[in-house]
Amino acid sequence: MPIFPGTVGTLVAIPFSLGLNRLAEFSPPIATIALVGAIFCAIALATKAARLLQQKDPGIIVVDEIVGFLLGNFSAPMTLPVMLASFLLFRFFDIAKVFPASQLERIPHGAGIVLDDIMAGIYTLAAVRLLLMWGIL
Repeated sequence: MPIFPGTVGTLVAIPFSLGLNRLAEFSPPIATIALVGAIFCAIALATKAARLLQQKDPGIIVVDEIVGFLLGNFSAPMTLPVMLASFLLFRFFDIAKVFPASQLERIPHGAGIVLDDIMAGIYTLAAVRLLLMWGIL
């Protein structure tokens, strides 16, 4: 998508997140291995795509948003309020580049493309867990 590629990439991540969360209900270890594997694959794919496009972090690459959101919404209850909160929080943290995300995106190649979104996912995961714990979600 030429406009809002990060938001579109995050929307694409929603069905994958629902599938991963369903897997986590039955086997948290396998779901965790799948998530970690997806992150490593995303780094490899982002590295290859950036080299092909000869750009540091091309907007056309959205695999970073996908795996970042998978982490941010990992093993969360599959309800509309939780999904919406996860989506909005992830987009906020991805755009804001809260420290150390701003530093992580300076890492060369696919690692830099993906790891800042992983940090946004970590912040989202923590925020959603707190909102659930406080009974807000």
